[in-house]
Amino acid sequence: MRRSSFFWGSILILAGVLLLLENLDIIEVSFWRIFWPLLVILVGLWIVLGSMSRRRSVVTERVSIPLEGAQRARVKIHYGAGRLSLNAGARSSELVSGTFGGGLDYEAKREGDLLGVDMRMPTHRFSHFAMPWNWEWEGGLNWSFALNGEVPLVLDLETGAAEMRLDFSELRVSELRLKTGASSTKLTLPVHAGHTQVGIKAGAASLDVRVPSGVAARIRIEGSLAGIKVDTSRFAHMGSVYQSADYDTATNKADIQVEIGAGSIDIR
Repeated sequence: MRRSSFFWGSILILAGVLLLLENLDIIEVSFWRIFWPLLVILVGLWIVLGSMSRRRSVVTERVSIPLEGAQRARVKIHYGAGRLSLNAGARSSELVSGTFGGGLDYEAKREGDLLGVDMRMPTHRFSHFAMPWNWEWEGGLNWSFALNGEVPLVLDLETGAAEMRLDFSELRVSELRLKTGASSTKLTLPVHAGHTQVGIKAGAASLDVRVPSGVAARIRIEGSLAGIKVDTSRFAHMGSVYQSADYDTATNKADIQVEIGAGSIDIR
């Protein structure tokens, strides 16, 4: 507990020093663009040093969830702390396929042509990964898995202190909801999904959103304390929204709504 208190105290001191330097115009770089990379580095060092002082094995499970002949799917993902990597690549007979550090609990329910799957960390391990003071000996929780790219998907993600790489470029995501806390997220939207609804609610987070070439977008962002950067050469600022010139007529497009606290967001 003392080690974790020292660590999080150091994080607060670092944040205060960076904010002070920025307010005094000693540094000209945005606070959040400096803070998040440093935070990731410090957390990584803390985990590595902790794992050297006390080792405990983390079981990794390989899991495949069958599609069961469904024509569409709704996937809910409840994820704690660690690294989450998600993309396309599951076989035509599978909805989900990949590896899950710390294990996976899931429920699958078929209703007509819809397969609903609820994925979460096993309860007996969640308390360890959810508490930052356990990270130094428990290690990270790494999930790396693929989804079926042939069926329409509705995705609902709730995550904690995570590093996420979400590549949906080859997925047919019609609706995406992401709720996250103190996290770093790189998100690539679908290329050929038609109309995709995207809703993001984030706390002290760093969000990097990529809209593929050829995909139009309409973007709304709420976040008075956030550093906001949008590629206005693609998405013109029109009142309270950013929007592609061809949004109304585009075959593939995304409607993006973001609510973010103290963090940063970059959309291009």
